[in-house]
Amino acid sequence: MKKVLVIVHQESSEPGLVGQVLQENGYALDIRCPAIGADLPKTMEDHAGVVVFGGPMSANDDDLPFIRAELEWIPIALDSGKPYLGICLGAQLLARVLGAKVAPHPHDLREIGYVPIQPISIAHNPLSELTEVYQWHKEGFELPSGATLLATGKTFPHQAFQYGAAYGTQFHPEITRAMIDRWIAKVPEQLSLPGAQPYEAHVAGNDRHAAKIEQWLRRFLLQKWLKLEQVAA
Repeated sequence: MKKVLVIVHQESSEPGLVGQVLQENGYALDIRCPAIGADLPKTMEDHAGVVVFGGPMSANDDDLPFIRAELEWIPIALDSGKPYLGICLGAQLLARVLGAKVAPHPHDLREIGYVPIQPISIAHNPLSELTEVYQWHKEGFELPSGATLLATGKTFPHQAFQYGAAYGTQFHPEITRAMIDRWIAKVPEQLSLPGAQPYEAHVAGNDRHAAKIEQWLRRFLLQKWLKLEQVAA
């Protein structure tokens, strides 16, 4: 069975819909959490791709050994040509490795809840059908040199990019309603921060957008992202 490397940043983290879609299509998940001491593979030879998920820490936390280790490891994934998907922190780490700046919003705004994005009008943009997505972040990334911007937003202008076989999304396509409830229950005080939406808006947004986002995610992972693994192989 083919394996996809899954990098999470807390022991309680889960791969959500991304993991579900991969498993349903015959991929085993090799879940590793460097924050609690898990090693990262020396090569990508045994993996079809890698998904790096989010977390409450910053891509600029060089004082954290596991953040340094991931920043040093990501070039191995990129050099392999295998598919890379960075979600939120995973995208910010990718951006840093590619030389781009990661920083908070200049007015300390957050995006927490369902937020509109605008796909860039370019040929074969895999995000062309997405209009509103789930967010939970206070930092954003500049567009790395040589990367293609795929989506923009009002508060954080760089929402998704592609760099070869690597994709980075500021938003969380893996989210489920159960995950939303768990995240909010863990840090309810976050909903009072500038730019955050109240709980009711999270629920209403999930009711409106979850089915469309899941349909998009399935097409993206199977028809675009995993196709890159076949090319790399």
